[in-house]
Amino acid sequence: MRQPSLIARRVAVASVSLVVAAGAAACGPEDNDAKSSGGGDSQAKKGGTLTVLNSNPQGDFDPARLYTSGGGNVPSLVFRTLTTRNRENGAAGSEVVPDLATDTGRPSKNATVWTYTLKKGLKYEDGTPITSADIKYGIERSFAAELSGGAPYLRDWLIGGADYQGPYKDKKGLDSIETPDDLTIVFHLNKPEGEFPYLATQTQTTPVPKAKDTGTKYEEHPVSSGPYKVVKNENDGERLVLERNTHWSASTDAERKAYPDRIDVRSGLDSSVINQRLSASQGTDAAAVTTDTNLGPAELAKVSGDKELASRVGTGHFGYTNYIAFNPKVKPFDNPKVRQAISYAIDRSSVVNAAGGSSLAEPATTYLPNQKSFGYTPYDHFPAGASGNAAKAKELLKEAGYKNGLTVTLTHSNSKDFETSPEIATAIQDALKKAGITVKLQGLESNDYSDKVQSVKTEPGFFLAHWGADWPSGGPFLAPIFDGRQIVKDGANFNTGFLDDKSVNDEIDAINKLTDLDQAAARWGALDKKIGEQALTVPLFHPVYKRLYGKDVKNIVISDWTGVLDISQVAVK
Repeated sequence: MRQPSLIARRVAVASVSLVVAAGAAACGPEDNDAKSSGGGDSQAKKGGTLTVLNSNPQGDFDPARLYTSGGGNVPSLVFRTLTTRNRENGAAGSEVVPDLATDTGRPSKNATVWTYTLKKGLKYEDGTPITSADIKYGIERSFAAELSGGAPYLRDWLIGGADYQGPYKDKKGLDSIETPDDLTIVFHLNKPEGEFPYLATQTQTTPVPKAKDTGTKYEEHPVSSGPYKVVKNENDGERLVLERNTHWSASTDAERKAYPDRIDVRSGLDSSVINQRLSASQGTDAAAVTTDTNLGPAELAKVSGDKELASRVGTGHFGYTNYIAFNPKVKPFDNPKVRQAISYAIDRSSVVNAAGGSSLAEPATTYLPNQKSFGYTPYDHFPAGASGNAAKAKELLKEAGYKNGLTVTLTHSNSKDFETSPEIATAIQDALKKAGITVKLQGLESNDYSDKVQSVKTEPGFFLAHWGADWPSGGPFLAPIFDGRQIVKDGANFNTGFLDDKSVNDEIDAINKLTDLDQAAARWGALDKKIGEQALTVPLFHPVYKRLYGKDVKNIVISDWTGVLDISQVAVK
């Protein structure tokens, strides 16, 4: 995801929408494998009402405005897309599969042209057929300024996308999207993009019938192409009620199970209240889940002592890395040996504990998450062990001209997010002290922190950061952070190390041409290992998500794409 500040909001809001602010726990139950959670398909039956208890409202419920991956969580119940995520547990769930389309796309030889054919028999909630022209229109309206908020890739990748203003201002539409017949849609890109099938999972590829488009009011009752339709949307998504779309056919949709008759989404709740209600599982809460609230330290401690509660905890992993970022334009971080010394000095055990313990954080030595789809390639260029290598750090500092140690400032957020927060900063401060590095802490409020670290003019030399993937691949993980052409001088910049290495840029371009995603993944992993040698970041940990669900919820599926319970798969008693 482009903006780390949005990441904590996204899987929270749409589960994907991908990301969740990592909760924390000093201890917790034994990992509850998703495959055994809830009893599986044998206990899954149609009927009943599923309640969703969330902190964040499902705002901007318009496919043009949502920033999701894989189709999102609650959004994917209403919005179908050209492709979607495979609704399976673990690593298998990181695969992209067809949704409205018959396949994941047919590329031209150089991956600059992608062609999709729609399945036959697709219908909206009113029974009218879904056409390729509707998908083209749905994408075009996402370019309108009044419907902004979605992922930027289509604007970046489509020929003419950078200047297009949307169909309300430009009736002609985008020439780079062709619809030669009702079932065919063709995309013309300005550069090779082998990962276009991933992009086609974004809600911007949801069909929208032009005659039913009400602009900014469309979110109040978007026309459903999925198994459920919106019957109530109150207070900008704070209360969202979905009921069956009788014109949806399971024969055209291999991914969504759509067991419940009704989905009742209630938001604006305090996280502790959500967990209390799910724990008690009384009344309608027995058939309830959350798509954005993790268990905290005290809650996990309670759960660990209760076998029944422990059996109702879903454990998931999402492609996300928390790390230290260096600005090599600021002394002393312009000296690679200083950056290496800090890398050696880090005590990952204490950092993991500060992040909530091993139940909710896994130590990281690679920038890419430790999942196959990203191309994870194990490496540890500056082995610190579990508790840091102070001796090696002191040796490097001496070589760098700091035999008596040095003093630096670490910038962090004051938000209690267990990622860039004071707890993590203090753990780093304590570890570096053993290596002769005095760390002064600079805590900033959330907005001030984001503004400071994302501006090339104010970026500090040493600060905490995090990054999550728009889809499970190394591309949207490495390119925004290490592609020199993505350094933004007047706006939000995420290439914190200001790396502009031609060999890195060229390899990114070469990988983007690959349509074999397994082959591309291997190349992303190799590139991660190469970049890691420069010590522009210090990977700290990858979060683990643990969430309660009600006692009457069955068929729990948690993929590595989202890391959280897939609402399209659950059934209730």
